[in-house]
Formats: sequence, C-alpha cells, structure tokens
Amino acid sequence: MRNKFDELRLLARCALSDDRDAFGQIVEAYQSDMRRFFLNLTGGDIALSDDLAQETFLKAYLNIRSFRGLSKFRTWLYRIAYNEFYSWARERKEELAESLPERIGSEPATASNIRIDVAEALKLLTVAERTAVTLFFVEDRPVKEIAAIMGMPEGTVKSHIARAKPKLARFLEDKY
Repeated sequence: MRNKFDELRLLARCALSDDRDAFGQIVEAYQSDMRRFFLNLTGGDIALSDDLAQETFLKAYLNIRSFRGLSKFRTWLYRIAYNEFYSWARERKEELAESLPERIGSEPATASNIRIDVAEALKLLTVAERTAVTLFFVEDRPVKEIAAIMGMPEGTVKSHIARAKPKLARFLEDKY
C-alpha cells in the first residue's frame, strides 16, 4: 500500500459500495505477506497456504464492514488469518501430531535442508507457539501487535515465544 490514506480510501470503497476492484488492490498489497505467513505455519505446503490465504481474503471481504479501525487493517487481517489457521489446525489435529519422518544425520547442511528442518521444527510447536514465533521472527511484528492478532495478553505471547525457542534449538542441535 502506498500510504495509510490510500489504504483507508480503498477500505471505504469496499465497505460502502462493495467495490471489488478496490478489494483486489488490497489483496495485491497483502497477498505476499499472507502466503509467507501461511507457508511458515504449514511447513511449506504451498497449496494449503494458498487455500488458507484465499479463505482469509474471502472472509475479510465478506466482513469488511465490521472493520472499525480500532487497530491497523494489517492486524485485523492477520487476526482473520490466525483464526483460519487455528480452525484448520483444530480440524486436523491428528495430522499435526504425526511424528516427523526419519531423519538422515549424515546429510550435509544445505540451505534447502535447513529450510526443511526449520519447517519440521516448527511442526513440533503448538499452534500458538508456531504463530507467535512466525509473527515475531519471520514477519517482524511487535509483541503488542501479535497479542492483538492472537487475542491474548502480551505476556502470554512472550511466554509462547520463550517456550518455543528451546524446542526449536533442541531440534536443530540434534540435527546439526
């Protein structure tokens, strides 16, 4: 988005006249962020990430009139995205709990392998830990915004991040 004024103008056009072109511009502005967010949460599953992003944007479009401007639009959109992922994770809890595939310790540590290992390590975390870590370390969001997105106190977000760090470190240390 070029600036906040442009974003507000587009949001107003969407809310007041169901302007799909305006919403298309909003989608363009946030599509890469949403895909990256979901790719990190799903362990790199491109098709699933695209589906979740599409559902997020659809829900945002259908509920655009409920956006009151009490938070940034980005925070509101990420909250919808978080809820989408959380709903998906709840429905497929048994899939997320599956054990990791056998790891080959003799493989050299290539950038590709490290990305795969980080994705595997993220799967070890709870949904809340994974979301907090992704938003904090990958999306570079402040704790206050993460708390708003996840609907929990800042201290709880900090706890999720603190609990996730040793889990990730242990997994990656064992690997390398």
